[in-house]
Amino acid sequence: MPSRKTVKRFLMLILSTFAVFLLSACSSEQFIVLNPKGPVGEVQANLIFVSFLVLMIVIIPVLLLFFFIVYRYRDKPGNKSPYKPEWDDNVKLEVVWWGIPIILIAILSILTVRDTLVLQGPPSEDVEPITIQVTSLDWKWLFQYPEEDIATVNYLKIPVDTPVQFELTSDAPINSFWIPQLGGQRYSLPGKSSTLWLEAEEAGTYYGTANNFSGDGFTEMNFDVSTVPDADFDKWVEEVKATNQPFTMEDYQELVKPSIVGVSAYSSIPPNLFEFIVDKNGGKYYKSNNHTEQFDNSRQLELGN
Repeated sequence: MPSRKTVKRFLMLILSTFAVFLLSACSSEQFIVLNPKGPVGEVQANLIFVSFLVLMIVIIPVLLLFFFIVYRYRDKPGNKSPYKPEWDDNVKLEVVWWGIPIILIAILSILTVRDTLVLQGPPSEDVEPITIQVTSLDWKWLFQYPEEDIATVNYLKIPVDTPVQFELTSDAPINSFWIPQLGGQRYSLPGKSSTLWLEAEEAGTYYGTANNFSGDGFTEMNFDVSTVPDADFDKWVEEVKATNQPFTMEDYQELVKPSIVGVSAYSSIPPNLFEFIVDKNGGKYYKSNNHTEQFDNSRQLELGN
């Protein structure tokens, strides 16, 4: 039987390790999701923090009681703990250990639903948004700017303080589009079009990635997101148009093949390419304007051929 001193040292070691783990999780430098750079990321980081505090209301007392019970009721000579072989119920205790978790789950549910509904629209309603169409491929990202009529592969550039409506699909296995400091992930699905609103409040370069396993090369599906002032964004669009080749359907058919490629840009894109990608995988594209205008699954697309 270990001595009392040994048991105390063991308990202190466990508690110290747990404390270090909790404190390390609060480092925004190592955990970039806790260092948001936009209104969507900030709402979600606050939800994570509040959820953490609420869960600690349950976890910390449970762990403390666990160690207390192990120590207090351990097998030892002279243990004077009462022996109650017929005891099997305590209404007050059951109200506590069922009531508190139910209340906490209700609080977490309300907060999560509230913040989820808030993030369904543009973060800044008084600013004209831009649209970027995102297609996940094996193993790269295609980004189309339909309003600017340009495209990039494996990198993004967006204006600061401007809501961005990302329309997502996949021409490969299911994947997940994620820019941790700007907001949470959203799945890209073959034959489906989903929407994700994000916005950057500071100029800089942020990490983007695929957050869902999609084959051998999925770990290379990382991309930089450069956020710049409006004037610099407009200048960049003009540079892309002036210094790069158009993106053709032949280029797309080559790009869609499983491969790992670098970054590139194109001065124009085939009309209706995003709709074509959704349609070819058995879906029907719905325009991003409240998803009310249905893309005609039967019409023939003129895609620059």
